[in-house]
Amino acid sequence: MLVEGERSVKPLEDGTYLIGRGSACKIHLDFPDVSERHAILTVRGNSAIIEDLRSANGTFVNGEEIDSPVVLDGSMIVQIGDSIFRISDTEARLPSQDGESQVAIDEPVAEASEEAPVEAPEEGEATDDDPAREIRRTVQRQIQRELLKRLDMKRLALSGVDQEGLEKTARDKIREIIDEVLRRGKMPDAIDPERLEEDVFNEAMRLGPLEDLLADESVNEIMVNGPDKVYVERKGRLELSECQFTDEASVMAVIERIVAPLGRRIDESQPYVDARLSDGSRVNAIIPPLALSGPTITIRKFSSKALTVADFVRFGTWNHNAAEFMRMCVMMRKNIIVAGGTGSGKTTLLNLLSGFIPRTERIVTIEDAAELRLRQPHVVRLEARPANIEGKGEVSIRDLVRNSLRMRPDRIIVGECRGGEALDMLQAMNTGHDGSLTTVHANSPRDVVSRLETMVLMSGMDLPSRAIREQIASAVDIIIHESRLSDGSRKVVAISEVTGLEGSQIVMQDIFAFRQTGVGEKGRIIGEFKATGAIPTWFDQLPGRGIKCDAAMFDPSSDRDVTVSYAG
Repeated sequence: MLVEGERSVKPLEDGTYLIGRGSACKIHLDFPDVSERHAILTVRGNSAIIEDLRSANGTFVNGEEIDSPVVLDGSMIVQIGDSIFRISDTEARLPSQDGESQVAIDEPVAEASEEAPVEAPEEGEATDDDPAREIRRTVQRQIQRELLKRLDMKRLALSGVDQEGLEKTARDKIREIIDEVLRRGKMPDAIDPERLEEDVFNEAMRLGPLEDLLADESVNEIMVNGPDKVYVERKGRLELSECQFTDEASVMAVIERIVAPLGRRIDESQPYVDARLSDGSRVNAIIPPLALSGPTITIRKFSSKALTVADFVRFGTWNHNAAEFMRMCVMMRKNIIVAGGTGSGKTTLLNLLSGFIPRTERIVTIEDAAELRLRQPHVVRLEARPANIEGKGEVSIRDLVRNSLRMRPDRIIVGECRGGEALDMLQAMNTGHDGSLTTVHANSPRDVVSRLETMVLMSGMDLPSRAIREQIASAVDIIIHESRLSDGSRKVVAISEVTGLEGSQIVMQDIFAFRQTGVGEKGRIIGEFKATGAIPTWFDQLPGRGIKCDAAMFDPSSDRDVTVSYAG
């Protein structure tokens, strides 16, 4: 491919090219009307696609501003700021009788070995242990190149086609190409045409090989460590999946598809980003030069079906009485902190607890990346915003917490406190916003207190330690600690009540706790989750609130499931 202009001609290899004024852009355009990250150009074979990255002044093709990807041909003029250029093929094509280009599927690698034996790889060079997989990837790359050629020859003006129409056109073309290959007898026997069609479509239009993993309910997390190594977590165990990307450019294209709709960016000046998928799944991406093994993606999936109390009991996360107790805490408008380590299930548990909130209340949720899915009708969802490419426009969690106090909330739910917003959250809990919920990274209920102290100091307020602890003791009622154990299972290991301040120490008592008694087959953790015998200090207030609860709920010797009743 060539980029042709009045002053220069630049050859382009297959890959992804960032266009803009920033120093990280491979095609650098130093004009005032050009954004730092203005557009992205994807080159495959003899065709190219240009896409605007929500630039301030837009990208124009043949004089019309584009709002979706456009396949370029040699006659199309691209204008970005004061720069005008076009994309030209450098290789001639042999037209067929009907004017279409012939599908050029090479002979399979395995069949070519007699004429050109494969040489032994040099030291340090990666090899593929599965020849069939390499054949499939080779054919897939050739189909993708031909797809771009066909779209190019049809000169689709994609700026006037919506996403659904674009996907339908691409799928029809892929099916047409594969049918031609089958008629010519060039499709290797080991390749399933239907599967190939789906793989090419996902690679070209969606998230490539990740689509299958995202649809797999047994997969909890997806970890892309470069194009050839995609790991997944199933039932708490890591395993290498069979999914692979064709190259690093394909991984980068997937990252761009994820972050661009959210108004976020990733490039050499900002080489990592947090984002989310449409279903709420959390995404982190980091690219070279920070990621030495290539573009890396980590996706924490959320179940398409909201987990229920019965699910948690069935999984052994807690028992019936603990669930009833937490429902009672939410109904009593107790301020609750869900604590745990990374991947312990804090957000999932927070989702479950928020489901106990009455449908008549106004709820404001505040998150870095919107993950909570509440079913109540009166929910206002707020999401933080990172700084733009000029370093301006950031809206932090702390800003949103302060703003939420003016929104007449009945409940405030903060997805995670990790900085100075902890002070604002404690103040909200202490000034009439009872029943608030949030999560904190901590290793134990006791550790939550020290973590909150540290985060309050991060707010820039030089408060004495005793004043901070008084705020915590007054604001926080319940700490529920969840952990991912060595066998991969996630369990609530303690539900603790904060009872007050004695001297300079915050006093708390465990109401329920998990006690490990051994290790079974395949490393499975054996233990029991039950009441400790401690009764909440506010238990005698329940009758006045119209709540009936049998004290047997807190008896460690009782195996009876207690159901709490609520007046009205």
